Amino acid sequence: MKQLLATLIFGVILALSGCTYYGYPAGTVPASYDRSFFAAADAMRDQGVAINVQDQASGTVTGQRDGSTVTASVRPQADGSVRVQFNASDSRDPGLLERISRSYDRRMGR
Repeated sequence: MKQLLATLIFGVILALSGCTYYGYPAGTVPASYDRSFFAAADAMRDQGVAINVQDQASGTVTGQRDGSTVTASVRPQADGSVRVQFNASDSRDPGLLERISRSYDRRMGR
């Protein structure tokens, strides 16, 4: 009887040790709206944009750099993710939006 019980316990432990739980892969959990909003504003600041408007309720951040108006739009999506878009009024600095986007990605841990 003891040998049967020991074998059964060993079998259960062996079976459970083969089960692996990986959780969520990195980057698949949607970022929070707040984190995305503040990362967008800070990414603009990283690239020298002086923020004029930072309205979290509307999801809009607007600022100026070298006479250009730069805007970030942060919108929640139906699937729980957040969409962030950067725009500039003109192209005096054609690489500005790319640099802001890279700063945003770094702040989001990407």
